[in-house]
Amino acid sequence: MIILAIYGGIFVGGYLILTRLLGGVGVRDYTSLKTVTFGDESAVRPNRAAGILSILTLFLLWGMFTGSSLLPGFLHAPGPFAGQTSFEYTVEANGQRDTAEVTVIVHDREENPDPVEVPPGDGFAKNDSITVAQYRNRLVSFDSNDDFKKSDGAKVVAINGQSVRPGSTVQVDGGSVTISDKGTPNFEPYNGWQMEPLYLPSPEAVLERTATVLDEGFRGTSLLGHLGWSLFRVIAGFVCGAIVGIPLGYAMGLSNWFRGWFDPIVEFMRPVPPLALIPLVIIWAGIGETGKIILLFLAALWIMAIAARSGVSGVSISKVHAAYSLGASKWQIMRYVIIPNSLPEIFTGARVAMGVCWGTVVAAELVAAEKGAGMMIMVASKFQNTDIVILGIILIGVIGFGIDMLMRGMERFLVPWKGKA
Repeated sequence: MIILAIYGGIFVGGYLILTRLLGGVGVRDYTSLKTVTFGDESAVRPNRAAGILSILTLFLLWGMFTGSSLLPGFLHAPGPFAGQTSFEYTVEANGQRDTAEVTVIVHDREENPDPVEVPPGDGFAKNDSITVAQYRNRLVSFDSNDDFKKSDGAKVVAINGQSVRPGSTVQVDGGSVTISDKGTPNFEPYNGWQMEPLYLPSPEAVLERTATVLDEGFRGTSLLGHLGWSLFRVIAGFVCGAIVGIPLGYAMGLSNWFRGWFDPIVEFMRPVPPLALIPLVIIWAGIGETGKIILLFLAALWIMAIAARSGVSGVSISKVHAAYSLGASKWQIMRYVIIPNSLPEIFTGARVAMGVCWGTVVAAELVAAEKGAGMMIMVASKFQNTDIVILGIILIGVIGFGIDMLMRGMERFLVPWKGKA
């Protein structure tokens, strides 16, 4: 919620700056256009300043909540507690009460300091010292050096003077103490708002790992080699899906028989996630490259078929009648009316299908892949190499975005009439 609030605040602030203080940079006055077709992509274009600000905001949030050294300290979210703190516990045994102090050293996970030496005190409850890593917790065996043990009936009844019972939590300097079900204090240091590096490493950590993988490769293959294999699988699966799906969609859009025959199959398979097909694909095609491409083929097939069917069904009947009135044959109707008017829908479906294929490539490379970005992600996750996982995700996203931009450019070049009457 905090991250969403910050992101929303930056969004609103950026909008106000761009539209008010900078004189409406990138804002279009629709009244000056007289007629606006909101279905036409030429009517609304992305504001490049807003796009750059959005990307910078995401990296800013990433750095803020990971304590990145790339940002000044005042921009960092509150970090985890580190250093020395202490708390007192009160023990009751044989009708007597005594209080002792526990000194706690909270350290970085990569460090392993020794506990500090503390005087035991004069009572039957003895002072203790422990060490605990950031983002972790540790049980305090309070009776390890006390005169009365838990087996003698000793139990903790208060933390820093506050009465406690099993399940109670008391806030102390630098963290909190929770009494376990068996009556043992459990100290947990304050974690702050920053993410633990195990779950979200900082941007510079990912950059450093990127340089390492570029130099040394990953599991015997270069980074470009992994990306090349993933790109090959995605393109092969997509092309096969388009080759089969587009003619199938045209047939369903032009023939009642084809529509009735294939529509139940297409509509049944469309909502089935490609992940659910992995076991079947393994049974059918084994664990080689063929199985991976078949999985991506099935991910793209139904989307391309529906896009082509929708494109044919959306052709204005007035255009068909006009072509017939001019003496056009059925083939000419197909060539000059139906195909050109269905191409915008097909390109839209192709962009969606390519996105789904990229999203499925990780699952496809689960099938005993030795190379590929998805394989990198899955192997790294097993060894908790989160920086490599994030690297793989970023690269897949960047390449997918690049392919989408390439397809948009092809669409503008090949289908310049999109959105026009």
